[in-house]
Amino acid sequence: MTHSAIHNRPAALPLSRRDFIARSGEGFGSLALTYLLGTQSPPAHAGLTGSSKRVDLLPRATHFAPPATAVIQLVQTGGPPQMDLFDFKPELQQRQGQIYEEKTEALQPGSEGNELLATASTFERYGKCGMELANLIPHIGSIADEICLVRSAYTGHNNHPEAATMLASGKIFSGRPTLGAWISYALGTENQNLPAFVVLRDPEGFSTGGGLMADSGWLPALYGGTEFNSHGAPVYNLKPPDWMPESVQRQTLDYLARLNESHRRKYPFNSELESRIRNYELAARMQLNAASVLDLSQESQETLKLYGLDDPNSWKPIEGGNDQQITPAGYAQRCLMARRLVEAGVRFVQVFVGKSQPWDYHSYIHEGLPNMCTVSDRPSAALVKDLKQRGLLDSTIVLWAGEFGRLPVSQVGQSGGRARGRDHNKHAASLWLAGGGFKGGSVYGATDDVGYKVVDKHFSMPDLMASIAYQMGLDHDQVTYLHAGRDETMTDASVNGAHVHHEIIN
Repeated sequence: MTHSAIHNRPAALPLSRRDFIARSGEGFGSLALTYLLGTQSPPAHAGLTGSSKRVDLLPRATHFAPPATAVIQLVQTGGPPQMDLFDFKPELQQRQGQIYEEKTEALQPGSEGNELLATASTFERYGKCGMELANLIPHIGSIADEICLVRSAYTGHNNHPEAATMLASGKIFSGRPTLGAWISYALGTENQNLPAFVVLRDPEGFSTGGGLMADSGWLPALYGGTEFNSHGAPVYNLKPPDWMPESVQRQTLDYLARLNESHRRKYPFNSELESRIRNYELAARMQLNAASVLDLSQESQETLKLYGLDDPNSWKPIEGGNDQQITPAGYAQRCLMARRLVEAGVRFVQVFVGKSQPWDYHSYIHEGLPNMCTVSDRPSAALVKDLKQRGLLDSTIVLWAGEFGRLPVSQVGQSGGRARGRDHNKHAASLWLAGGGFKGGSVYGATDDVGYKVVDKHFSMPDLMASIAYQMGLDHDQVTYLHAGRDETMTDASVNGAHVHHEIIN
C-alpha cells in the first residue's frame, strides 16, 4: 500500500468540501454517504491478509483458522507491582530491610539505599489450578482457572510514556501503528456500522501517553482507535449541533457524498483522502448504532451486580496513585461496555482503568494499593465471567497489563518510613490473558528471588503482540504495509526478534 503525493485542489471544482462544510455547519461527525440508514455487511475480501490496497473495514481472510475473533485490552497504566499481586517472593519477605546486592535501575530519587521492601499482601491459592495470588485481588482469584498468568514480561523503558507506547505498539518511540490498528487493518470488522477499534477511557482525562496507545501510525487513520464515551453522548460531534428536518440533512449528506466521490476519483491513490471519506461514511452509520450498543439500561440486574454496579459504594471516588480520585463504577461501566461492543462485532476494544497512571505508587504503596485493587479487581474478573457465560470467551482474548512492573526495593519519600513505595521496573512485570485459546489455569515464566529481573521464558511486548496476533489467525511477519519504501511488519521481528510463545496456547 503506497501513499501518493497530496495534490492541490483543481480550480475546476466549483465548491470545495471545506467551504461546503463551513457553510453547512454540520461538523465532521455528520458526514456520510447516502446509506444513512445502514447497510448489510459486504462479503470478505479475497486474497492474503495485508495485501489489499483498499482502505475500508470489510472483513478479510486470516492466514489460518483462528480461535479468537476479538480482543479486549484492559490497560492498567502506572505499573502494577508484580511482587505485591501476582508473583509472591518468600525471600523478599525474609530479607525485609536488607540491602540488595545488585544495584537496581531506578528512575526517580529515593531508591538509592537499595533496601528490600517486603509486600504487605497475603497470598493464597486460587482455583483448581492452585494459582498463587494476593488476597487483594480475590475476584481475579475466582477466575484463576480461566487466566494464563505471565510472570516473565519485560519492556524496553522505565518511563511511563515510552513504556506505554511499547505496550501498545512494540516500540518505545511513538509513530508506529498500535496492536489495535494492525488488527483492524489486517482483519477489518464484522460490523460495518461500528468502528473496528474502539477506545473507552476515563472521562476525567487521558491515560499516560494520551491517544498514542490507539494511534494508527502510518497506517490509514481509519484503522486507529475511535473514542466512545461512558457518559453522555457515545461519540462527540456525531450528530448535527442544531436540529434540522431529516429530509434536509439527507439532502445535505447526499450532496456531500457526491462531492467526496468526485474528489476521490481525481486522486485515486491518495489513501489519506480515502480514509477520511470512509470515516465520514462510518460516522453516519454510527448515528443509528452506537447509542443502542452502549445502553447499559438493557442489562439485567444480575449482570449489573456481577460488575458491582448495583453497589452504591462503587460510585464513590477513592484515592488512586498520585493522589488521584478514581471511581470503581467508572471502570466497571467501561468493562461492561467492552463486552457489549464485542458482542456487537467490534474487533478490538481498549479499556483504561483510569486517567493518567493510577497504579503509580512511588509512596504509600501499602496504604494505597488496596484502593486500586478495589477499582480493578471485580470489574476485570466480571468481564471474563460475563464473556464465558455468554459463550464469547473462547473467541475473545482479554489482556490485563500495565506498561511495566515495580522494583523490589523501597523508594523513600520526604515523609520517611511510612511513605515507602516502589519505583518503576522495566526488567520484570506480570500480566494475564484469558480466553481466545490461551491456557487457562497456567503460570508462565519466572523472575529472580526478589522479582527484579526475568530469569526464565522472557516475554517481551513484541512477543505479546505476536502471540495475540497468532490467536487471531495472523502471522505477525506476514502482515505488512509499505511505508517509506520499506515493507513494515506488525512487530518488526527482524529487528526485535518477536516470536509467538506457543507454550501458553492450547
